[in-house]
Amino acid sequence: MEFVTTETVPGRETRESLGIARGNTVKARNVGRDITQSIRNITGGELKAYSELLTDARDEAMERMAEDARSMDADAVVNVRLETSQIASGGSEVIAYGTAVKLD
Repeated sequence: MEFVTTETVPGRETRESLGIARGNTVKARNVGRDITQSIRNITGGELKAYSELLTDARDEAMERMAEDARSMDADAVVNVRLETSQIASGGSEVIAYGTAVKLD
């Protein structure tokens, strides 16, 4: 399965568009992480625990998008996009989506 942010897969012809493939996840912070990250926020520097949380969420959303594309028998997903939004205080959704396609 190939994923690209472009309209086509370089060097390949798109035979058929199968529809939108998508995957999402909602992740929440935890109290332990909030305490350590609050201290880091005061002293400055990267909030690594939050970076890791969002990286995990993006990876999970991408894997779920891949599963959705596989269920459509796609060879690739083009125009892949990732978006993040706040769902509730301390909780964020990450969604990955793109167009599932069959390639020649």
